[in-house]
Amino acid sequence: MQWMNYHHLYYFWVVAREGTITKAAEQLSLTQPTVSEQLKTFEAALGEQLFDRSKRRLALTETGRVVFRYADEIFSLGQELQDTLAGRPSGRPSKLRVGVSDVVPKLVLHRLLEPALRMEEPVQIVCREDKTERLLAELSVSDLDLVLCDTPLAGQARVRAFNHLLGECGVAFFGLPALARKYAREFPLSLDGAPLLLPTENTVLRRSLDHWFDAIGVRPRIVAEFEDSALLKQFGHNGEGMFPGPVAIEAEVIAQFGVRVVGKTDHVKERFYAITVERRIKHPAVRAISDAAHDSLFI
Repeated sequence: MQWMNYHHLYYFWVVAREGTITKAAEQLSLTQPTVSEQLKTFEAALGEQLFDRSKRRLALTETGRVVFRYADEIFSLGQELQDTLAGRPSGRPSKLRVGVSDVVPKLVLHRLLEPALRMEEPVQIVCREDKTERLLAELSVSDLDLVLCDTPLAGQARVRAFNHLLGECGVAFFGLPALARKYAREFPLSLDGAPLLLPTENTVLRRSLDHWFDAIGVRPRIVAEFEDSALLKQFGHNGEGMFPGPVAIEAEVIAQFGVRVVGKTDHVKERFYAITVERRIKHPAVRAISDAAHDSLFI
């Protein structure tokens, strides 16, 4: 078995954490040439380049990010071991690194992640919001534990990962009380010509809504389109128009934005998925999220 030089791993970890060899050398009480040489030796032993040196500030390569993640866990566990042997509680919560697609409503996100925060063993949640494609790339190199999104991973995707349907629900339309009173009667036909705030056309929900509007012969007046669901709801709160949202968070939307339900439909569904590299979910926090979603959120 080939043994890794953990001194070299430690030097790499400090450099990656500090961002420059100068700062790392100060932290390690070594000269800069010594640290640089140790890094080159470590990269040669691994047969991989860990840093992109073409930029002023050292940037980790894809392989470097993977190695840093393991190094971070190794040295954090080492500190925890020392604390345990010294009789001191480590108090170090485990981390759950979540990638959140920017189309997932923030209120749904909180309801999905809340069970992980209520576990007996403390969990620290680290959220990254971005486009689904970029999040899946991070998932593939183990920078994330799961990705939450509104669409399943397609079969032709380059990332080897697995879809876990958390649940689905119908869609409600919300508006300030005056709008709700005006358009609730004869819903959904009342939406013809009605002022609506909708997600942008590149979203699954918008495409589903457009198909439904066509099917029932309704042509609403689209006041504005948003990629950010929170911004869409804020405009609705300000009375600019009515907006759609998942029935599963109906109570939260009403309480937070001071709106009323205009009407609901089950002909348009919102679905939410957890995507992981595991066929069967093993991470305790991810399992807690999945179980709670099935048991209480989407029922």
